[in-house]
Amino acid sequence: MQLRLKYFIVGIIALLVILIGGMTWHQQTHFNRNSTINGIQVGGLTAQQAYDKVKSTKRANQVYLNGYLVYNGPATASGITNNDQEKFERALKKQATFFPSAKHQNLLIKASQATDQQLTAKRRAVAKRFAVINQGRRPAQDAYAELVNGQVKLVAAKAGTQYDWVALQRQFDREAANGTMRLTTQRHQPLSTTSQPVQNEKKQLQKLLHRTVTYQVENKSYRLGTNEVITKAIYRDGKYQFDTTAVNSQIKKINARQATLGRNFKFKTHAGNIVSTGTKGTYGWKISPQKAGQTLARALANDKKKVSAAQDIYGIGYNTRGTGYNVTANDGIGNTYAELSIADQHAWFYRNGKCVFDADVVTGSNTPGDRTPKGVWYIMYQQSPSVLRGSNDDGSKYASKVQYWSQFTNTGCGFHDASWRTDWSKTAYLSSNNVATGGSHGCANMHPSDAGTAYHAMQVNEPVIVY
Repeated sequence: MQLRLKYFIVGIIALLVILIGGMTWHQQTHFNRNSTINGIQVGGLTAQQAYDKVKSTKRANQVYLNGYLVYNGPATASGITNNDQEKFERALKKQATFFPSAKHQNLLIKASQATDQQLTAKRRAVAKRFAVINQGRRPAQDAYAELVNGQVKLVAAKAGTQYDWVALQRQFDREAANGTMRLTTQRHQPLSTTSQPVQNEKKQLQKLLHRTVTYQVENKSYRLGTNEVITKAIYRDGKYQFDTTAVNSQIKKINARQATLGRNFKFKTHAGNIVSTGTKGTYGWKISPQKAGQTLARALANDKKKVSAAQDIYGIGYNTRGTGYNVTANDGIGNTYAELSIADQHAWFYRNGKCVFDADVVTGSNTPGDRTPKGVWYIMYQQSPSVLRGSNDDGSKYASKVQYWSQFTNTGCGFHDASWRTDWSKTAYLSSNNVATGGSHGCANMHPSDAGTAYHAMQVNEPVIVY
């Protein structure tokens, strides 16, 4: 009895070994029953059989988005060749399980001769349908780090209803080998405050705290800290973005102390008298708060200890970059300039504090619109020869040829020779009878014999003081 039982048990074990061995062999050599390759059913087939079937089956060209058919193109050859056989062996191993599985699994094999000429049309169809179903949906907002008034804080994400286009494109690329692509949209998931990108933003912003930078303005230095420069900052895509409103008050103080644009200069004339020039004129420079803010903020970001204001100045007239920066002598005018006295009807030209030339002139007639404007200007440009064009008091046009022209106002006033003039008296400017005997239209007329020397005594951007 015991011997018979023993044989029975041995038989059962042997049968189980055979069954398990056979099952294992089958699982290792055949695809699970719900397996597909490129959307083609290969369940129960060997790698060779699956290869033969997929190779011979024409490739459908259909795309569904959320169950909606968005593209239906003509079928094409599979593109599978002998070079792809090993891919089927690898796909078999990838899906193999010890016990038979009913799990649905689609394996993707890129054909070595795949030429999807319809790919662009498919992608366009998906994009068109995506735009329709995504219309009117609220976008999600990623969490982000922000530096505000000297503190770094995290702003929480806001969920939205908008679908994620980037995720859909990734899905499209993964599924491109399928003859029939079945795509589904998913909501865009915003970055959370604990995500690595947001934590990195926080880290980069914290670097800005407690830093200082020296702002060099001509011969004076100003030490500014982060809180005095940056009102708000964020860090996105590897770059800082700054709101530098905080620095405006600092730049206003510096401009009031040092800037020369619009300054009422105290000018010492050729006779030794001190005159006030008034605030009109184009000569000078100011610091732009916006430019300065970005310069200083970038310096803080790079932990740079010192920067110059030279790149942040501006001016008016031809030279919008400003004139006279780093000129501090003579109340900011310097020692190289042209001096024009309307009362004396005379001009003096100084270089490095020395008068190198002087000459009589006839300035604009003493009538509105023709007076030579007082103030501190600068030589905007020089031209030799030149043609001066404008309108006479009666409305007629003129075009006067001159040999030497040096413009110093926005309205077109400048130094030039006036070969047509007959009245060179000190009182000619007080009348406006005609161009030959009255004052000019605002320019400083010079004798032809003096104009060339004066022209070469001046340079572009040098100040012209008219009083």
